[in-house]
Amino acid sequence: MSMKRIMAMASAAIILSVALTGCSGDKKDASSSIVVGIPQDLEDSLDPHEAVAAGTKEILFNIYEGLLKPDETGNLNPAVAEDYSVSEDGLTYSFTIRDGITFQNGKKVTPEDVKYSIEKSAGMMGSPSLIPAFSNISEVVIRDDRTVDIVLASPDIDFPAYIASIPASIIPAESANDASKLCGTGPYKFVSRSPQENIILKKYDGYWGTPANIENITLKIIPNADSIVMNLNGGAVDMFARLTATQTQQLSDKFNVLEGEMNLVQAVYLNHAVKPFDNVDVCRALSYAVDVDNILELTSDGKGYPVGSSMFPAFKKYYVDLSDTYPTDREKAKELLASAGYPDGFSFSITVPSNYQPHVEAAQVVSQQLKEIGVNAEIKLVEWNTWLSDVYAGRNYEATLIGVDASSLTATAMLDRFVSDADNNFTNYSNAEYDELFKSLYQAPTEESRIEIYKELQKNLADNAANIYIQDMTEFVALSDKYEGYVYYPMYVQDFAKLKIKEQ
Repeated sequence: MSMKRIMAMASAAIILSVALTGCSGDKKDASSSIVVGIPQDLEDSLDPHEAVAAGTKEILFNIYEGLLKPDETGNLNPAVAEDYSVSEDGLTYSFTIRDGITFQNGKKVTPEDVKYSIEKSAGMMGSPSLIPAFSNISEVVIRDDRTVDIVLASPDIDFPAYIASIPASIIPAESANDASKLCGTGPYKFVSRSPQENIILKKYDGYWGTPANIENITLKIIPNADSIVMNLNGGAVDMFARLTATQTQQLSDKFNVLEGEMNLVQAVYLNHAVKPFDNVDVCRALSYAVDVDNILELTSDGKGYPVGSSMFPAFKKYYVDLSDTYPTDREKAKELLASAGYPDGFSFSITVPSNYQPHVEAAQVVSQQLKEIGVNAEIKLVEWNTWLSDVYAGRNYEATLIGVDASSLTATAMLDRFVSDADNNFTNYSNAEYDELFKSLYQAPTEESRIEIYKELQKNLADNAANIYIQDMTEFVALSDKYEGYVYYPMYVQDFAKLKIKEQ
């Protein structure tokens, strides 16, 4: 993905925020409202087919839906489609559109909308797809006034999960030429956006499913991590997700602190296209130098789930625990640096988005640990939109410490970004064996053989120290004692529709 595209998406977000303000002009009902703090604005896009940032997609989850939709248990349930079937050869998925379902502008969802959305999401209209597996779609066929067939070039058992992801959301076909027509079928509709201040959502009364409990959602943007606790304790914010352990300890007794898994892989992601990270021994040396248990102890009171590769434990049968691949051994690290030509160490920068305090704190500990082997890691704090344009799109960085999540409930979504020519391979990892292994996933004759390939891919990343792996983080959520109903998902989303005001 090019920097040009990211910047275009940022511009699109601003245009759309103006165009979509007219979706609802209702005044906020303070008796049925909640203010949710978020660390960044929706900088990339309000179009689900263009959104790349996890922080954007977790908000869009409340506005848009695909033909299928994941629930909090990881099951894929009917959404825009009320049912579907698969042909015996596994190539044709026939979806029946839910009877009477409407977009948030009140218009009925049609087969033409579904065909347009899938073709757009799949990159069949010229722009790159955010779902690499959608390149396997050969055609989308309207069979009748409620049925759409999606035909694949080859079978893919993960296809239903991709269909349920945010980048596969169903949007109006008429929005192709008019941004003001862009809207979804979810429980909340977009009302307005004040850049760097807030985003306003309102309950969609025509929602096909279980209606949301709270009428108005205000997403208050707090990019300065140091002011999060102040906003919570001062009453300006009712909820904030992904706090640090230190922040939770500073909260007043008016908040309940919830605890769950964040379902991402926090790591120091290395840019293998720049020196010295083009040398695998250097990458291995840094991995030996880092003490993950110490990072967890200093940043989250020892809570967290150490990982050794690019998958987290929630993937269960696909996950393999490789967290002991590089036990802390700083003498070994120094030996590897010397053999790689860096006996006196070297210096590099770790670019970290300043609005994510858990990543900032982890970077500070990593930097101190690397000094033990003579490596100077300078922390470079940047704003989120700068991280998107410079690091993710431009790949103009040396190392970055962030958390990477799955764009869909598939193990493939965590691993496809390390294929050499993948658009989302922002680390520039290039390994011929990895590429061949990944390609073989689609020829795997059984689920068991596919599971083994997933594990081999993870082992490849660990053995070659593709990144300095740290953890799947514990997610701390602060929720005012006025509210209840927060639900954790096995993916990076927030479901506002399940929140409700406590009965007094």
